[in-house]
Amino acid sequence: MVSSESLRPLAPPLPELSPRAELALLARMLHHEGYDDHLAGHITYRQPDGTLLVNPFGLPWDEVHASDVMRIDRSGTVLDGAWTVTPAIELHLALHRARGDVVVAVHNHPRWATIWADMQRVPPVYDQTSALVGGEVALFDEWRGAVSDVTQAEAAVEALGRAPMALLANHGVLVVGDSIRQAHLRSITLEWRSRQAWHVEAAGGGVPIEAATADAFGERVDTKGFTGLLEAMMRRELRRDPSVLD
Repeated sequence: MVSSESLRPLAPPLPELSPRAELALLARMLHHEGYDDHLAGHITYRQPDGTLLVNPFGLPWDEVHASDVMRIDRSGTVLDGAWTVTPAIELHLALHRARGDVVVAVHNHPRWATIWADMQRVPPVYDQTSALVGGEVALFDEWRGAVSDVTQAEAAVEALGRAPMALLANHGVLVVGDSIRQAHLRSITLEWRSRQAWHVEAAGGGVPIEAATADAFGERVDTKGFTGLLEAMMRRELRRDPSVLD
């Protein structure tokens, strides 16, 4: 017999969202998580026809609306959209060429993860929320200029390998996922993990979670998703500014 509790909705439903609206919401959600380095950063969202949706170059992530989102082909040519695309899109083009499993890719210079990238260290996992994503955090430990350079972009993608997340030394982060949901979870977990690790070590150090335990927990959550989390964060953004869907 199914209990009445199991039939209750988890929370109010979201409106139907277009792919462009999903990307705009992801940009705004991540901005409030620390992915807020002025005009830096880009998100690509591969569509069923192989084209890529991408946020425009000249808008900070908390200003992006669904109608601002650009569409490009796999060579970077703009197919539609009112604005311009970042020259650093080469990083994403190289990534989508190399990783057919990647649907969403996020690059930015979030505050705390970039500190660890600057130190060329991977932050330890000190708490449960930091362990929501399992697997390796790759470290690309060589900075030779912006990823607008094709060679540099391809080297960063090679360093990522099959990892879900990478720290780019003296630069920022690269996070990938098979959906908006997975890319969101991985992006916020990396920044949370980086912030918590910094505070723990600044306070004198702590005891990290045993690696096998953290990985097993994170792989379960990362594969299934954190129930209700994406929807809750999207509702928060819609309360802040419903016009994001315009």
